[in-house]
Amino acid sequence: MNKVRWGIISTAKIAREKVIPAIQKGSYCDVVAIASRNIEDAKKVAKVLNIEKVYGTYEELLNDAAIDAIYIPLPNHMHIEWAKKAIEADKHVLCEKPLALSVSEAKALREVAKQKPHLKVMEAFMYRFHPQWQHAKKLVSDGTIGELKIVQSFFSYYNIDVNNIRNQKDAGGGGMMDIGCYCISFARFLFDKEPARALGLVEYDPGSQTDRIASGMLDFLSGTSTFTCSTQLMPYQRVNILGTEGRIEIEIPVNAPPDKSSRIWLHLKSGTEKIVFEAVDQYTLQGDAFSKAILDGAPVPFDLEDAVNNMKVIEAIFKSSQDNSWKKV
Repeated sequence: MNKVRWGIISTAKIAREKVIPAIQKGSYCDVVAIASRNIEDAKKVAKVLNIEKVYGTYEELLNDAAIDAIYIPLPNHMHIEWAKKAIEADKHVLCEKPLALSVSEAKALREVAKQKPHLKVMEAFMYRFHPQWQHAKKLVSDGTIGELKIVQSFFSYYNIDVNNIRNQKDAGGGGMMDIGCYCISFARFLFDKEPARALGLVEYDPGSQTDRIASGMLDFLSGTSTFTCSTQLMPYQRVNILGTEGRIEIEIPVNAPPDKSSRIWLHLKSGTEKIVFEAVDQYTLQGDAFSKAILDGAPVPFDLEDAVNNMKVIEAIFKSSQDNSWKKV
């Protein structure tokens, strides 16, 4: 087998517009099936994207022995349920972020996965596979900017549609779960360790009760991360990485366009260098990296412990805001 046969659970927008077309471009991926609880929706997407098999229930797809791996872009509150069922059906799982809605949920999935160690299970933070982030990580690791001291990030959009899943509390909506999880992941990725404690300030929408503006401070002992995420501010995203000898600025840290070049800036005392990366699809890179781990029998790039640890910080931010105090992570 030189390609992993993928099944997609859900016809979610991110799947049909971004992830499925990207996975289809992968060297080690073959999207063979898609399922929806409305089979007509699945048929429409399958026709547009040239997917061979269509199922009207998620269970039917999981029972297909010809499928190796499952991609889950379901609403947040459904991630754990279907990730567990996919593992139980002996499928590898790539699940959209956030993997879970709580630390206890994430740990429960980790325990299920431990029962089948031959299966690969990973939370889909696609940004980590983009060359701009790989290069930024290298610049930090090799000491180009000196000692890493600060990771500052901002991520926002404006969406007050009450019918949108991102604004529905019971479905795991709100800014922290949707985009704040990136800001936390950025810092953990760059510091390459876990924060000791967290401080949070969260503002909730009076109608939906979802968090609409959240700011956090993470104490890594050797340095600090600060961030703000929001579902009700002018759309913007940026990351600044500051060390004792330099600064790295990432222009589009999350939604790097697949059809346009991306750029970061390296600011040193000797001057500023603009570093340009050719257009790549980070979802394709993620799909191939995950598939290659399956084909090679190798560990996934980021295991479930990473997902559990990211959720620990999210929980700490919410608890800190509620109690108006620092919280251990």
